[in-house]
Amino acid sequence: MASPTDDTTIELDGHSLSLRAVRRVATQPGKQRIALAAAAAERMTASREATERIVASGIPIYGVTTGFGDSSGRQVSADKAGALQRNLLRFLRVGTGDMAPDEVVRATMLIRANSAARGNSGIRTAPVELILSLLEKDLLPQIPERGSVGASGDLAPLGYLAAALTGEGTLRSQGRALDAGEAIRAGGLAPVTLKAKEGLALVNGTSFMAAYAALAVAEAAELAWAAELCTALSTEVRRSSRDQFTAFPHEHKPHPGQLASAANVHRMLGDSPAVVADTDLVGPGSSEERRYVELERRIQDPYSIRCAPHVVGVLRDTLGWAEDWLTTEINSSNDNPLFEAATDTVHYSGNFYGGHVAQAAQAVSAAVAGVADLLDRQLAILVDDKFSIGLTPNLVVPVGPDDPEAGLHHGFKGAQIAASALTAEALHLTMPVSSFSRSTEAHNQDKVSMGTIAARHAHTVVRLTSQVTAIHLLALCQAADLTGVGRLGSATRAAHTLVRGYSPFLSADRPLDADIETVAALLRAGELRRAVERHV
Repeated sequence: MASPTDDTTIELDGHSLSLRAVRRVATQPGKQRIALAAAAAERMTASREATERIVASGIPIYGVTTGFGDSSGRQVSADKAGALQRNLLRFLRVGTGDMAPDEVVRATMLIRANSAARGNSGIRTAPVELILSLLEKDLLPQIPERGSVGASGDLAPLGYLAAALTGEGTLRSQGRALDAGEAIRAGGLAPVTLKAKEGLALVNGTSFMAAYAALAVAEAAELAWAAELCTALSTEVRRSSRDQFTAFPHEHKPHPGQLASAANVHRMLGDSPAVVADTDLVGPGSSEERRYVELERRIQDPYSIRCAPHVVGVLRDTLGWAEDWLTTEINSSNDNPLFEAATDTVHYSGNFYGGHVAQAAQAVSAAVAGVADLLDRQLAILVDDKFSIGLTPNLVVPVGPDDPEAGLHHGFKGAQIAASALTAEALHLTMPVSSFSRSTEAHNQDKVSMGTIAARHAHTVVRLTSQVTAIHLLALCQAADLTGVGRLGSATRAAHTLVRGYSPFLSADRPLDADIETVAALLRAGELRRAVERHV
């Protein structure tokens, strides 16, 4: 099974790898032992033997004894099949841009190994076992982010992974770039010499885009919870009503994500002395003697607070089906051709196509960016004293007009501008890039998924939104200090305590960039959620 048999072991069988396991391997290097399941190794061996029998028959096999893509009309002899695979890995290494983050590379390696473990790709166990050995030693291929249209999967990115297995290219260890062959041998391992089909089996598929998307989905789930925390804190510092999150209205628009989001906010406010009921805001109203009354405050919060469950609920529901799609993707045979060992049959198809990854990633991008926009709007009314209900402009420390510091400080003014910029960039990246399919490779790849770009965008949108969330959370903690931390409920007070352990109260203007990155990392890692949930 792909699910761990204990806390440190993951067995890959090609059928049951979870997104949770992918994230654990990606973000906690060295914590797990990873191995091929015995049944997977048997299937791979049978598939390999079938491949060799078909090659020996002399019939042309795409990418095995023919050229690739538009060159598939050129057959070569069986003795050239290995060299054909070697050259495939060379002409595909055309990537550009920054190197993919280590966690994405680890996830890519795990997902690629699991795809091979399904046992239909005609690849031996040796190259896959080398992937797993490199993963355990945290020797990671350097993979440029750009260069894939998600056509025959992630050809260019996975070309760097496959080349490293043969000793070509570079591996990264603890931030240092090393010659792949030297690093492999220094680790007590040996590079592999790829046989017929094996290069294609490694590069033809969706593992790189699936890695980006899987990690984006995991972090987006943390952001959904963090947005609910921010909404609870916003309600407290504004001394608003808890009742807008009570079950009744949401039960009558019963989207599961909306129901869950409203319930989460309501629970976080459960013992808060700062919030009120709707009846406390409405008051007695006018009488016959007073036909018109100016209320002390509005009886409803702005949409950014009142509609928060409706916005976050969209993200929660989107994540539900996106996780299902991605789980299917990472447990699929997504290269071409595939070999049916029982009948020695070659099957040609397009399982490398990244359409499901693209659609899932684009939907997650839109839903996450919507949450960024929500929190940016919550922040805007928090720092504006015309809307913040008693808080100081930009959350500066109040001082008298004769204080020497009067007028010198601007609090969260700059942070709010930064949040707006980050939000705009996240929203910009929600354009569905799959709509921009290109015809490539002499019109052989004439309809491509753009899944890799979509997945990278999702990963970027999530990171931008985590920074927006961190800025808002810092501002909310500042507001709580100004209104009185003792008025917070136990859940939100736990969040305040954790944040203050990393970012002190803003008593005077100072740079907040490091604070923002630290809190964003806490959010993504789930540390804030774990600290708060003990009190909910």
